[in-house]
Amino acid sequence: MMGPVYVVDDDPDLRASTAQALDLAGLTPREFASAEDMADLVGFGFPGVVLTDIRMPGIDGLTLMNRIHAIDREVPVILMTGHGDLQLAVRAMREGAHDFIEKPFAAGQLTEILARALAYRRLVLENRTLRAAAGQVDDLEYRLAGRSNAMIDLRRRIRTLGPTEADVLIIGPTGAGKELAARALHDLSPRAAGPFVAIDCAALPADLIESELFGHEIGAFPSAVRARYGKFEHAQRGTVLLDDLGSMPLAVQAKLLRVIESRVVTRLGSNDTYPLDVRFMATSRADLHAEAAAGRFRDDLLYRLNVVTLHVPPLDARREDIGTLFLKLVDEAAGRHRRDAPPVPPLMIARLTSRDWPGNVRELRNAADRYVLGLETAGHPTDAPPQRLSDRVADFERREIESALSAHAGTLRAVYEGLGLSRKTLYEKMQKHGLSKSDFTDDGDTAPE
Repeated sequence: MMGPVYVVDDDPDLRASTAQALDLAGLTPREFASAEDMADLVGFGFPGVVLTDIRMPGIDGLTLMNRIHAIDREVPVILMTGHGDLQLAVRAMREGAHDFIEKPFAAGQLTEILARALAYRRLVLENRTLRAAAGQVDDLEYRLAGRSNAMIDLRRRIRTLGPTEADVLIIGPTGAGKELAARALHDLSPRAAGPFVAIDCAALPADLIESELFGHEIGAFPSAVRARYGKFEHAQRGTVLLDDLGSMPLAVQAKLLRVIESRVVTRLGSNDTYPLDVRFMATSRADLHAEAAAGRFRDDLLYRLNVVTLHVPPLDARREDIGTLFLKLVDEAAGRHRRDAPPVPPLMIARLTSRDWPGNVRELRNAADRYVLGLETAGHPTDAPPQRLSDRVADFERREIESALSAHAGTLRAVYEGLGLSRKTLYEKMQKHGLSKSDFTDDGDTAPE
């Protein structure tokens, strides 16, 4: 069965006639009046292709293509162009467009282009599945790169949880990749073809947060001149990510709890309920248990969302991944800025690995962008002389133990067996490096094993 063709065009007549022609040719079109309407629907496992006009108000075709390719570089995007847009289309092909077609076009010509694109997409997805089955590096290893124990364990848990319907709480510091983990869970789930709606709880206006989430009816408040469904309803048959959940006001937390428990939503100004077929995920950089104890977060909401907890490790806890990750980010930055990827000398990798990254992967990505643009030299990230070998060995030992403790949530038996140490040796090394089991356990329980 062929995947869908998303047709994006602000001209309703052209959009409708194009969709009708595709339907008659045996394809499965779905119409969108703007890029904003379909931006949440294309994920890493999207089985179809996107056909979009190159010139549209708001998000244009090139911007839409770049957003899609930021998620999955191998989603075919075909651009519809006017006569004066040929140079723009050629530029788009260099930037990664699968193909383009000039208006007015024959229906047979378009369906032939789309059939080739769908066959290409099907082959891409089949190859990914075969590589994963053969134990080779798969998509998840590329998206959540790293060979540290913490990242191996994170990918294992995502592969286990992705196909389930369990709500997930994702914990980790700013910039560590919490939203990336959430999107990977969505793409591995049966809801992958549905929308992935990320809601930044910290950015929602306090006076509009309920309307944004739940929707409203006409007259619900003075400026409500027309009915509007909220972000929860927009995510039907998909996934809702509540980003930075700890910043949500307590009054809204109570309503959110009812929505999560009952899977129905009531719009502002209405007594009617609307069924909700969504999976909830939430991220937090704060300790929600501490927030609940302080009265700033509802403990019942925490327990309802905390069916499963994923810990995304900070970059400092997996320093052995920094070099490989930086090289990957340099390649990505070179593609975005349409430049050749500059070589990265070993000394720079050593310095990157030895410095602290409070902004985690996001900060490392910014450093890669600056390096590709020539704004950062190979010697800039810390001009301090390289560490002595003994110091580097000690740092490596500490990072390995930290990574193992994080991966096993502080379970010491699993750590010393996995590292090939005796229990006594592990205790001595933890004491030497100032590591405490309580810093890695989920509940802070430090009882002896």
